[in-house]
Amino acid sequence: MRITRKGFTTLLKILWGGMLFSAITSVFGQVSPDEILNPRAKAAEEKYILQLQSIQRSIGAAHFPYSFRLARYLKAKPGQREALDSAGIEFVYYQNRVVLKVSGAYKTAFNAADLSRNQRASRAFQETVVPVLRLVAEQMPQVDDYDDIGFEVIYDIRDGSKSFDFEGKEVLTVVFSRDDAFRYGSTLANAERQNILNRSDIFVNGESFGLALGQREPYVVEALDRSALRHAKEGYSAAPSTASNLDKVTGASVSPAVSITKIATAPETSPTFGDAMRLQTQFQAQLDAIAREDGAKLHLAENAEPLFQIDGDQTVLHFTLRNTMGFDQSSTSIYKRTALSFDLFLAPELRDLTRRLPANEGYDTIEFSVLDHSEAEQASSEIIDYICPLTSLRSFVANKITTQDLINQSVVLVNGVRIAVNLQLVE
Repeated sequence: MRITRKGFTTLLKILWGGMLFSAITSVFGQVSPDEILNPRAKAAEEKYILQLQSIQRSIGAAHFPYSFRLARYLKAKPGQREALDSAGIEFVYYQNRVVLKVSGAYKTAFNAADLSRNQRASRAFQETVVPVLRLVAEQMPQVDDYDDIGFEVIYDIRDGSKSFDFEGKEVLTVVFSRDDAFRYGSTLANAERQNILNRSDIFVNGESFGLALGQREPYVVEALDRSALRHAKEGYSAAPSTASNLDKVTGASVSPAVSITKIATAPETSPTFGDAMRLQTQFQAQLDAIAREDGAKLHLAENAEPLFQIDGDQTVLHFTLRNTMGFDQSSTSIYKRTALSFDLFLAPELRDLTRRLPANEGYDTIEFSVLDHSEAEQASSEIIDYICPLTSLRSFVANKITTQDLINQSVVLVNGVRIAVNLQLVE
């Protein structure tokens, strides 16, 4: 069959249009259930895939004060393949809970000279999270197939009040219980809405945050007693931790980077709470196997699953263990107990544990919280945190560095206070 030049041009347009449609579909499509490994999260993704697609379309058609687009990977840089992935709605598994997570980028730049951090977070919350939450509540059933509804929004900040300008980013993360999420979207008094926020998990740049509506400054997180509220509401049980409890995550805020140029770019966005949730979902089966098969041997604390967390600019895989050694606190120093706990309790288990760790993709630090018990009944409890770079840990088990080298390259905390340890001197 002979094809004219005009017909050939038409055919090219059809073929190009088909390829373009295919590319757009692959880039902007919904997360596939096949990408989700956790059985509960995968089952929810399969069951509600049509609702998730509908929510995605509704968000695309909605009007916000500034442009808001779904984004699965908030830290992706322009030009990276991940930056094109707008499948920002998915079920993830975190802390034994299935979370429906919505993440996106809000294309505005709040002026840090005019708006406090709480005011910026409040604006982002009211202008993006609240309207999206209503769309989710309209189209998702309020059933127990999932536990929480979470939102993660990245936005720009700018400050030109000094001799130089700086630009940076902040990430607001809000995780409601399912029932609180549906209630928040309904008609409630402001005081009731604030009460819901007070007992929800809220983070700004990975730092636990007491979002206060209509206020310049946030609430003090510790004053909210957020962990107690969550325990009472959900019956949640977890082993205590000093440095990396979810309610006490600390992170570095975006600060100006001094530059001789007029616009100084702030440091790259730190890992987000959503990144930790995504890693938890990705490696949950592997972590479950470690707890199931080696939990007793490693003396992992009950009701404290291995957990991905964010600590400042680090993504941490956190294990909690119960020390089998007993100490007389009246006759031993914290330095000696810390050294002996590492040398005789933790170090012998590191080789086998390290071989079973998830591939070092997406995280860079391992934290071991060792719960010590005292031989005296009235003695206070003690938690020793060994926070080890993953590369140093792998070098140690490969016999490339000594135990002292590993300690020197790590952070050691006793009840939240950092100490220096010389293993030989405390023997």
